[in-house]
Formats: sequence, C-alpha cells, structure tokens
Amino acid sequence: MHIIHIDRLTINHAGREIFRDLSWAIDDHDRVGLVGPSGVGKSTLLKAILGQVTPESGAVTIQRGISLGYLPQVVELTPGRTLLDEAMQPPEGLARLEAALARVEAQLGDPAVYNDEAALTKAIDRQARLLAEYDAAGGARHESRVRELLAMLGFMEADYALPAETLSGGQKKLVLLARLAAEGPDVLLLDEPDNHLDVAAKRRLEKVITAYPGAVVIVSHDRYLLDEVALHIAEMDGGRLTVYPGNYTAYATARELARLRQQQMYSAQQKEIQRIEAAIARFEQWASIVVDERHIRQARSRRKMLDRMAANGEIIEKVTERRTMDLQLNGWRGSNKALEIKGLAMAFGDDLLFTDVDLLVRHGERVGLVGPNGVGKSVLFRVVLGELEPLDGTVRVGPSTQIGYYAQEHQTLAAWLDRTPLERIRDIRPMAEGAAVTFLLKFLFSYEQLRLPIRAMSGGERSRLQLAGLMLEGPNLLLLDEPTNNLDIPAVEALEAALEEFEGAILVISHDRYFLDRAVDRIVELTPDGLIGYEGGYTDYLAESGREY
Repeated sequence: MHIIHIDRLTINHAGREIFRDLSWAIDDHDRVGLVGPSGVGKSTLLKAILGQVTPESGAVTIQRGISLGYLPQVVELTPGRTLLDEAMQPPEGLARLEAALARVEAQLGDPAVYNDEAALTKAIDRQARLLAEYDAAGGARHESRVRELLAMLGFMEADYALPAETLSGGQKKLVLLARLAAEGPDVLLLDEPDNHLDVAAKRRLEKVITAYPGAVVIVSHDRYLLDEVALHIAEMDGGRLTVYPGNYTAYATARELARLRQQQMYSAQQKEIQRIEAAIARFEQWASIVVDERHIRQARSRRKMLDRMAANGEIIEKVTERRTMDLQLNGWRGSNKALEIKGLAMAFGDDLLFTDVDLLVRHGERVGLVGPNGVGKSVLFRVVLGELEPLDGTVRVGPSTQIGYYAQEHQTLAAWLDRTPLERIRDIRPMAEGAAVTFLLKFLFSYEQLRLPIRAMSGGERSRLQLAGLMLEGPNLLLLDEPTNNLDIPAVEALEAALEEFEGAILVISHDRYFLDRAVDRIVELTPDGLIGYEGGYTDYLAESGREY
C-alpha cells in the first residue's frame, strides 16, 4: 500500500534544476536504499517529502495519519544537555501530554481543588483520561525503549552523562536515531546515518534498521549496509528515479544487465532505422526519376512509420556511460618485499597503543588493515612514512619502492589550502596550464573550481584531488587511509577499477566492507598485541574470525 506518493516533482535551486518530473511511491513497511551520484538531489528529495523544500511543480502526497522521522546528514544537539537528555527528549505529542499531566497534578495538590468535591472529581477524571492517552502513546514505555535502543547502538550507561557538545558526529547521529526510533514514526528518512561510524557501529546500525517496524528510506554510500538492510534500491540519476527489487548487489547486477539489453536493442533499432531511411531515399530517388506516385506513397508511408515511433516514445535511447573520474594508477615493478615491519611497538607517553607488530607486504599484494577506532591504524601508517618514531621495532621499505600516501583527513593538502587545484597539480608534475586543466577535468572538477582555493572544496572534491595527485606521482606502494570516505558510489567503483589494474602493492585502512571484499586479498587486524592475518576479503575475515562485524 502506497503511504507516500510523489507525482512529477520538479525542483530548482539557485537557478539550477535538481530534477524534473520525478515520480515515486513508498510503501508501508518498505526499506529502500536511495542511491545516486553526489549532487543528484537525494537529500533534496528527502526534504521535499518533509515539506522543507517547495517544488516548482508536482506534488508529494502523504497518506492521512502517516508520521515522518528525519535524520539529517549533519546533526546538532543542544549544548549543555547530556547524551541521555537528548535521547530522552519526547516527541511533540508525548511532551504535550506530559505537560498536561503535570498541570493536573498541580491542580490535585491545590487546596482549592482537593477541598472542592466537584473540582476534585473533574480533575481526577481528566487525569485518568490523560493517563490513558499517555499509555496509548507509549509514554510509560518511552524511557525503557530509549535505553534499549541506546544499548543496541553501542552506548554504555557510563556514556549517558556525556555532554552533547563533546560527542563525535557519528555519536550525535546515533543519539538522534535512538530518539527517532523510540518515537516510532511510520516512516524514517535517514540521510547517510553511517557517516563517521566504524564497522562495529555500522553493524549495530544495520540491526536497528532491520528490526524497525515501519518504513525506512536510507541514503547511503555504504554498499555493504545497503546489502544488509534494503529490500529495494531507488536509483536517482540524470533527473530520473528507477526502483529495483532486492539489495544493492541485486540492483548492481540488474542495472548492468538492463544497460547491456538497452545497448543491444538500441543497436538493433538503429540498424532498422537506417534500413528504413535507405528505403525512403531509394523510393524518393525513383519517384524523382520516373515520377511514379506509387514510389512517393511508399516513401511517405515509411517516413510516417518513423514519425510514429518518435511520437510514441518508441525510439530507444543510446546508453550513456555514467560520468566519473578517470583514475588510472599504473604502478610499476619494484622490490619483491615492498614493506617489512618487525617487532613494532608504539606509545604516546604512558599509553601503549600496540606492540609486536610484524607485517610483510610483497609486490602485487593487496592488504586490508582493520581494527576498531583508536587502536592505532593511522598511527602505524605515520610510522611507516617516517613521521613518527616508534617505541621499538623496525620498518623497512624496499629499495625500489616508492610510497604514495592517501590521508584520511586530507593532510597531504594541508599546506595547499590557500592555493588552487591547478597549482597543486603543477607542483606534483610540471606541465602547461592547459594540460593541467584537461587532466583535472577528468576528475569531475569544473573550470571555476580549478582557480578557487582548495579550502573551498568539499570533502569529496578534496578526496578526488588527492587521488589525482597519486596518479601523477606514480608510486608502486599505496598506503590508503580510508580512501572511500567522502566519495560517492560511482567514484568508489572507479577507484576499485583503478586498484584492480594497479601494478604494485597496496596497504589500505578501510571501514568500507564492500570495498574490502572487492579490493583486497588479505586482511590483517591490528590489536594492542600485534597483527592477526586472514586470507581473503572482508566476508572471509568475518567467517574465519567468528566476529559479527
């Protein structure tokens, strides 16, 4: 049953058309993954459903009585309140009932009321009605439900007193999600709820979404999460929305098959159109030579056939390849032992991060480095790069090995924030300005962006610029620290394709489980006591380690 119906919606923003004549229906108890390239309008569509964005034309119809809950990309909590205060904040209807009950309780304590039998009876009757409404609205179970959800999302009771302003972006999202899920709206609209979460937190998030009794629409770039929770995938691309049954993997397969079928049908139809056009040309030529009315009628008949096909929308469109960055990481043959770490230990002051770390990465290997946040994965990279001195142990980089480093927080761009992408690229490899412009356009930058300071760039744009720099540096050992953060799915797929062709060694830190399944052939898990190795990708690591995440 459709509970939300979107009919031919058109939305413009700052003079730019986001999408036109978009239609969609969301069913009761559905779980939909909303995907598409960055900037296509996914967040705008959620805001249009909420009524926060006014369309140029079209309409959003929500079935009477259907309630919505919204988790935005960036969550701001109230400073001065605790984590538990924020999570316990009741929904508007429940808050009104609590305020009404408080007023009745105050009346019952008023001598003018409890000494007046009629007034007392009236107040008691009102209290009974309000208590019945409060119970029907779930008020009596609200606190226990919030605590249950907080525990499901990984919070301990010791966390409850944390000031809201000290929480990380990921923690703030989970607190608001607990509040929303406890309210129990009919539809949850979640805009990238998995951002800034480690794998364990994502796994807990998946369980909460899967168990949610209402409908859920989730915008996410995490393909593994979409595989776990989605019953349908709604793809926004080129101003259109197409719904595919199944999870992300089923969608990716169906989309590719549909693309191949469309290309085959387009080629066949074009051959037929060319045959008809050739016949028209022959009939017109014969008619001009012999002035034969029959040839003229035949030419007209075939021309009308083509016109009807066009008028009825029967002309099959040519498949247009999705535009994405043209990343090519070529690499080259270097030392057989690209990187060798022995007995490495690292500490900051009296805090020991890890010890007894041994790792050998050979030429051609793809190794995924996993472990919980705070265990020291990025620190290990900085030791390999020589930026930090280890407490103990040795790091040896092969003599014919050149390292290329991708920094999670874009630290490689820190000294260039007030310079332009053109200046950065031409510093890595001197080239004419025109050649630099052509190169950067392949990474989806606009002409205007090339002359703006890097400081003005989004996270995704800085990520693409870092990858462009790696391509020019031409290393044969890649140290990649969360390279898929900030990238949309098409960009991640372009990165995966480039890594597949890369001739060299790769050591990559990632919380992107789908990416790890596709990009690496060995997982090493960093623990305080060293590394534990597992053959295969992320799914193999789960099976062999017995972990839930």
